[in-house]
Amino acid sequence: MKQDDEPLYVSKRNRRGVVALIVVAVIIVFIPRFAQLFNSEVELDVSTEDVKAFEKAKKNFQNKKRNYYTKYEKKKRFSVPPKKFNPNEYSAEDWMNLGLSKKQVAVLLKFTKNGIRSNEDLKRIFVISDELYALIKDSTYYPERPKTEYTPKVVEEMKVKKLEINAASIEDLENLKGIGPFFAKQLIKYRDRLGGFASKEQILEVWKMTIETYDKLIPQIEIDKSKIRKLKINELTPEELKNHPYLNWNQVNSIIKMRMQRGKFNAIDEIQESKLIDAETFEKLIPYLSL
Repeated sequence: MKQDDEPLYVSKRNRRGVVALIVVAVIIVFIPRFAQLFNSEVELDVSTEDVKAFEKAKKNFQNKKRNYYTKYEKKKRFSVPPKKFNPNEYSAEDWMNLGLSKKQVAVLLKFTKNGIRSNEDLKRIFVISDELYALIKDSTYYPERPKTEYTPKVVEEMKVKKLEINAASIEDLENLKGIGPFFAKQLIKYRDRLGGFASKEQILEVWKMTIETYDKLIPQIEIDKSKIRKLKINELTPEELKNHPYLNWNQVNSIIKMRMQRGKFNAIDEIQESKLIDAETFEKLIPYLSL
């Protein structure tokens, strides 16, 4: 068949020419764009004042955000009692409605089971924070109880010398009435983890401690806070801090990171700047902290 008989026939030479023309067109169109992409430099004219203004605005935003969440948490954490109440008659559900955890309520009920007589007694219970106490103190009432008349024998027993628990040996504790080897061992074990007892109420935190054993023990002991072993927050390792029962691993990491950023703590209350150290935890830790 002849080429003249095919009107749409394009020779091989012409086809090559068309392809070359298309390639040249693409190069002309896109090469300048690619060149501009790789060779162009954007210069930003930012003054020192602009940088300072940006940093100030960023800091103000972070502070407002932190203050907002802190205010929100404090506002929502505890509730005001709906009416006047006798703390000795409050149930676990009632206390949890005020904002306490199940664990805190369990400790609190150990005290109210035997009866508390005043707001002073209520405030001494370590799970009642200052914040909660301020909300409930005006809503409490306590029925009057008959005064106890002590016989000469009881008065004489009260004068018996008490055992200082922070220096007591396991043998000393075993010799106390109603304690026995098991609780003597658990008291020593928990005392060593704490660094010493700061209040008698902490004895209720001892593993398997019962209110009956607690009631027998309290009249026989006293506490010398000067014997408490302190946590040196500027020196201790994370592992050493983690051994304390009032600190978990996340809280320890937070303290260590803050110490690294500052170089050292200049005041104990600086650890409260950590979002993981709430007011209740800090109050419990105060007797055990030092620089």
